[in-house]
Amino acid sequence: MPADERRAAIAAATLPLLLEHGANLTTRQIAEAAGIAEGTIFRVFDTKEDVISAAVELAFDTTPITEAVRAIDLDLPLEERLLIAVELVQDRVQRIFRLMGLLATTGGEPGRPPVPKSRVGDIDGLIALFEPDRQQLRSTPEHAALVLRAITFGGTHPMFMTGDAPLTPAEIVDLTLHGVRRSDSTR
Repeated sequence: MPADERRAAIAAATLPLLLEHGANLTTRQIAEAAGIAEGTIFRVFDTKEDVISAAVELAFDTTPITEAVRAIDLDLPLEERLLIAVELVQDRVQRIFRLMGLLATTGGEPGRPPVPKSRVGDIDGLIALFEPDRQQLRSTPEHAALVLRAITFGGTHPMFMTGDAPLTPAEIVDLTLHGVRRSDSTR
């Protein structure tokens, strides 16, 4: 296996271990999870910290979430498309929050992870979910996608939550599509 592929495979095997053990995981655990000999790790990484950094970088890669959102069937009703997308985004956001919390509490210093880069006009694939229903929106699909993402992040981040649990995907989609005002209220 080429070195780049081996690095990627080891980083992918390390990520779930980081979520379970934080930075205190061992190279033996990494090797077992990757299905390789422990010495193989050090043929492509200099240190365990380099493996952890690669795994953290992998966690911050937006490509998988963008591809998953783009795979949502655009023939589904808008609300169903958005529910699926919110579930995907919340899962990713919760894993990243958990990972960063574990690293902070276990003294992991993997270095600063790269800032995720959204492609301009893309917003993790969310805009396309609104396009088929453009005529039903009070705003552009771009703005609707920004609102959905902002409510999802804010409604999922533990620092912004006042209750015991994050907002559900259904609550996030309802807030995005209908706001907080009752439909029978008058101005």
